[in-house]
Amino acid sequence: MTQRIAFQGEPGAYSHQACHETFPEAEPVPCPTFEDTVAEVRAGHAELAMLPVENSIYGRVADIHRMLPESGLHIIAEAFVRVHINLLGVPGAKLEDVKEAHSHLVLLPQCAAFLREHGIQGRVSPDNARAAREVAERGDRHVAALASELAAEVYGLDILAAHIEDHAHNTTRFLVMAPEIDMTRRGEGTMITSFVFRVRNIPAALYKAMGGFATNGVNMTKLESYMVDGSFSATQFYADIEGHPDDENVRLALDELGYFTSELKILGVYPSDPRRR
Repeated sequence: MTQRIAFQGEPGAYSHQACHETFPEAEPVPCPTFEDTVAEVRAGHAELAMLPVENSIYGRVADIHRMLPESGLHIIAEAFVRVHINLLGVPGAKLEDVKEAHSHLVLLPQCAAFLREHGIQGRVSPDNARAAREVAERGDRHVAALASELAAEVYGLDILAAHIEDHAHNTTRFLVMAPEIDMTRRGEGTMITSFVFRVRNIPAALYKAMGGFATNGVNMTKLESYMVDGSFSATQFYADIEGHPDDENVRLALDELGYFTSELKILGVYPSDPRRR
């Protein structure tokens, strides 16, 4: 039976690319929203979900951080995808024909220099893959989309200009989610443990909570804070650390963290993607 993996967006989206690169044999399942993506897995219609969590240009995907603790899913892997942005046009169109380029609001500024140089007006679309689909349906050589090579393949478009992003390091980190947590050690590299926590309402609680990681030599690669339920007094933290909960130093650090927190939840234990570094 073919494994199914859900992602947010239309076929050809960068999340689809992440699925294709990470699980080339799996059947991709496009979903309208992140919530729908999670629901597909919880309902048993897909075995895995591919969710973007942060990008090297525009930072974290805030909606995902809020969803993770209540999603009912667990992180079993991470995937880093290089975001190459391409100008896609209808077959036979040339770069000099293009007057408008449609794409997601986040992608347009990342190609600002190229668009300005060629006198192309950026137009906002809800989704870059949707922009590619609509360009194909419209059939106008003056209108193009900013999207992936995969989108060009899916919708039969020509790549009029490749890799036009302003920054060469544009990369998105994705989390692979599954219904059950996998605590086994996998791969030859470093294991990553992800968790969320809320500190107790005592002076210097966060400072004291973090002390256990320093004294036990545990490398914390990410610490993000965000409000809970719109409250200015309730803050939740998301963290990634290097190591496995069974490692002695990680166990001691988490024990100390637990003393200063009112809530602590392990979201996943998974191998570090080689592209992380």
